[in-house]
Order: sequence, then structure tokens, then C-alpha cells
Amino acid sequence: MFDLNGAQGLILQLLGLAAFIMEVWALVDAARHRQDAYVAASKRTKTFWLVVLGVAVLLGFVSLRNPLNLFSLLAVVGAGIYLADVRPALRQVGRRGGGGQQRMGPYGPW
Repeated sequence: MFDLNGAQGLILQLLGLAAFIMEVWALVDAARHRQDAYVAASKRTKTFWLVVLGVAVLLGFVSLRNPLNLFSLLAVVGAGIYLADVRPALRQVGRRGGGGQQRMGPYGPW
């Protein structure tokens, strides 16, 4: 017979693990960028984002078994904001500096 509680527990653990991996990925990515890139992208400071994402990783680790509690959701939101808003801006700043790269207009390359 199919055990519904076991399947739900497994799905919750997989969701918690996926959220934790996302938080660690965001922290590692934030640590890789230069300090001045954050200021150039107008996205707070590198220290601010490292603290936010460090707390997110800690909360994500603590709530691996129960990913639907408030702390886990806050951790996912912090990492999600970094990955959806800050990371693309940092990558855009990194692309501007080099010579021989494509010029970008408001609607794409030109």
C-alpha cells in the first residue's frame, strides 16, 4: 500500500534541500563579486548581502527538515531577492568594463 505520510515527508525534505542549495549558491555567488561592483550597481554593499545570505544559509540549515516554517521562508526570500535582483545587476556591471564587448541598448545589443 502507498504510504502518503512517507511520500509527503520525502517531498518536504527535497524542498528543504533545494532551498538550502539555493541559499548556499547565492552566498557563494555574492562572495565572488568585487566590493565596488555592488556600489556601481546601486545594490547596498557586499558586507550587507554577505550578512543577509549568511543568515539565510544558517536558517536554511536549521530548517532543513521543515522547509515550510517562517524562518525557512524568510531565508528563501532573502536568497531569492539576491538571485533575482542583485545578481543580474552585478553581472551587468561586470560586462560593462571590458573592451571589445558588445554595446547594449535599452532593448538589447546594437
